[in-house]
Amino acid sequence: MQIILKQDIENLGYKNEVAKVRDGYARNYLLPRGLAISATTSNMKILNENLRQQAHKAEKVLAEAQKVAEKLKTATVKILAKVGENGKIFGSINTVMLSEALQNAGISVERKALNIQDDGIKTIGSYVATANLHKEVKVEFQFEVVAG
Repeated sequence: MQIILKQDIENLGYKNEVAKVRDGYARNYLLPRGLAISATTSNMKILNENLRQQAHKAEKVLAEAQKVAEKLKTATVKILAKVGENGKIFGSINTVMLSEALQNAGISVERKALNIQDDGIKTIGSYVATANLHKEVKVEFQFEVVAG
């Protein structure tokens, strides 16, 4: 079944994309929750008109995402964490803490767009995270966890 996505869905596609999914997945999950609409001819015409109008806005958003990506590549991000005697962190580092550290560095990235590659960071050190800033702009950057 062909559907038009109304919002970004991980492992399926981005907003306003046409995707092919199984009938049951569309009828029982995507359509009732309002995540997608069926790709009829009238819906496709509406989609094409909306995409044409949004093309200019999309260029500006893409340029802004690329600027943020360049900042992330060069930025030194440090997260302060309480540490025990043996160098282990109390708790673990998550995307909320990383987003706050980026805000302190002057870079605004939504926490939902961040993905820390190492699950459950519990020690001091240097780690890698990925920021999905735009459907065409994904950037990996390093951050450090230090004792504070």
